[in-house]
Amino acid sequence: MLAAGVMALATPVQAADYTLKFGHLANDQNIWNKAAMHFKEAVEKNSDGRIEVQVYPNEQLGNEMDMINSIQLGTADMTITGESLQNWAPKAAMMAVPYAFEDSKQLEKAVDGDIGSEIEAQITERTGLVPLTWFERGPRELTSNREIKTPDDLDGLRLRVPNVPLFVDTWQALGARPTPMAFSEVFTSLQQGTIDAQENPLSLIESASLSEVQKYVNMTDHVRSWIYVVIGKRKLDSMPDDLQKVVRDAAGDMQSYERELFAQDQKRLEQALKDKGMTFVEVDKKAFAEKAMPAIKKALNPEQTELLERIEKL
Repeated sequence: MLAAGVMALATPVQAADYTLKFGHLANDQNIWNKAAMHFKEAVEKNSDGRIEVQVYPNEQLGNEMDMINSIQLGTADMTITGESLQNWAPKAAMMAVPYAFEDSKQLEKAVDGDIGSEIEAQITERTGLVPLTWFERGPRELTSNREIKTPDDLDGLRLRVPNVPLFVDTWQALGARPTPMAFSEVFTSLQQGTIDAQENPLSLIESASLSEVQKYVNMTDHVRSWIYVVIGKRKLDSMPDDLQKVVRDAAGDMQSYERELFAQDQKRLEQALKDKGMTFVEVDKKAFAEKAMPAIKKALNPEQTELLERIEKL
């Protein structure tokens, strides 16, 4: 009897038929990682263990571009990625065009409608990645040590921007002096006075402790964007229809879960930055958008311009 009991204990756990390696850049506490863990739980439960999801936060499997390449090679399966996809699919540039969207409602209409379908189709066709769902990102805001309410207030402002030509062109048109710089250098450069200002979503303003070197958060909302959770098309197609449905259903569930966390997090971030002494400034967004738009349209190709014009009509 005892020998039979020992043998029963030694029986290995049934291995999953499919493993999904899901790597991304956010840290363990970030809402994207919480959403990824929620997805893992739903997939494993609803597939009766036939699919195992392994989540790797903190760039453990590489940065965003590494992850895209790994999925294309078949050494990873899923990631969270945004406008970097424009390197293959030009329509994906719309995911971070300044002043393309006035608010979250307009963004949602675009992403869930024909415009989003076209962007997703081009991504799949050109990259071999299938967007399963999308997350809204916090709008980019301008931090500084003086209040900025209108474009005139930007005169001569030395502003760090990411190395994105469209961002440089936009801020130049608005009257600032944009300086492309790695994000890792921003805190020290602000501390030393090499630059006067920077722009990022509230989550990065908080995590980089920019409240220690910047006094104002000017609510420019100049880039409203979104990001996709993608899976390799070959991997998805290799699964039977019932398991593909499990993955897609879990992705829809993950989106609802992340959206709730995102709304709570935006409120928390604003209060946390105020508690650290930052002052939030209301900005004449219409004046900013009107002054920036000629430069933005000039930087877009005809395909992107056509999408922007359709977004403006939503």
